[in-house]
Amino acid sequence: MRTYPGPITRVPFNYPRPVGAELEYIQQAVENATLSSGGPFSARCTAWLEQRVGVAQALLVHSATAALEMIALLLDLQPGDEVIMPSFTFVSTANAVVLRGATPVFVDIRPDTLNLDESAVEDAVTTRTRAILAVHYAGVPCEMDELADVARRHGLSVVEDAAQALGSTYKGRPAGALGDAAAISFHETKNIISGEGGALLVNRPDWTERALVVRDKGTDRSRFLRGEVDKYSWVDLGSSYGLSELNAAFLWGQLERADEVLRDRHSVWDAYHERLAPLEDDGLIRRPVLPSHVGHNAHLYYVLARDLDERTRVIEELKRRDVYAVFHYVPLHSAPAGRRFARAHGELRETDAASDRLLRLPLWYGMPPGAVDAVIEAIVDAVSAGGRRRAASRPPEERARP
Repeated sequence: MRTYPGPITRVPFNYPRPVGAELEYIQQAVENATLSSGGPFSARCTAWLEQRVGVAQALLVHSATAALEMIALLLDLQPGDEVIMPSFTFVSTANAVVLRGATPVFVDIRPDTLNLDESAVEDAVTTRTRAILAVHYAGVPCEMDELADVARRHGLSVVEDAAQALGSTYKGRPAGALGDAAAISFHETKNIISGEGGALLVNRPDWTERALVVRDKGTDRSRFLRGEVDKYSWVDLGSSYGLSELNAAFLWGQLERADEVLRDRHSVWDAYHERLAPLEDDGLIRRPVLPSHVGHNAHLYYVLARDLDERTRVIEELKRRDVYAVFHYVPLHSAPAGRRFARAHGELRETDAASDRLLRLPLWYGMPPGAVDAVIEAIVDAVSAGGRRRAASRPPEERARP
């Protein structure tokens, strides 16, 4: 259902809102006097995730950041340990490791998918390496079989930062079920949302009980609720990671319509991809690259401009036309905290290039065709104008070349 209000005079980057019975479910949660974590809506959501993704355990948490911090605890990371990851990611990926006193080791990304370059990972492994943390950028899964092979050879864990990847697949297997554990996000910028929220997905049976303890502030509260002990107490490290039942009620309204949301987002993604192809053919932009063995979830659509100046100019031109596009990420290896707490393995040329060139376009559920048209027209005009200016600035002898 397309419900964007009023005429298309401004295209926001994101437009989060209910897609089904979210408000009704929140009212039910209030009437049931169940507001903190662990109520019936939480149970429905975790059952959905376990069945749909195919994992041993799903726990709702207040953010994907929380899920990553819990995974760092489950890994028993200690000072001096290392975790291999991309620098082209959100800060939470690295923070979870640094908070345990361990060191993120940044490896470059592939130039096509912008995911962790699996061919560069093994060279970064040391005697201190404990895990490989794969980030499925734009909902496109990493090359998990190759990463798993490296992990097996060196006795490492494989973790998925699948914050953007719920609904994506790798060789027919759901993202989130491809490693030892995974983090999912339900932040308002994601496909399926609860405002703030996330999930920890656990695939290792020997981690499931401890994951409950970590979520419940380091206590064995889950055993108490199951009647296995007559009181619960502090037994391990943990924190307050649960998701409120109000957020879970909203989330359940979204999960009920997940397939519809996915189809709708794909319609926008496909329109961008088809209609921006001529710009790529002319060498003015580069569109996303999708390996044939990957099924993506249309989480985001980006283009790569030719350089930073071009990207900056295009953003300003879109803004002038009330089309709001954004860039990311500032590479973690070049950030002040990245230089202090982490290290880069090798030169991260592809990471730096992607950071300078990438432009994310508006994409949200219920985006009207008129808004999609406005974005495409603005991109075509801005990029084409830049191409004409570049051509005019070339020396006459170069302009004459075919």
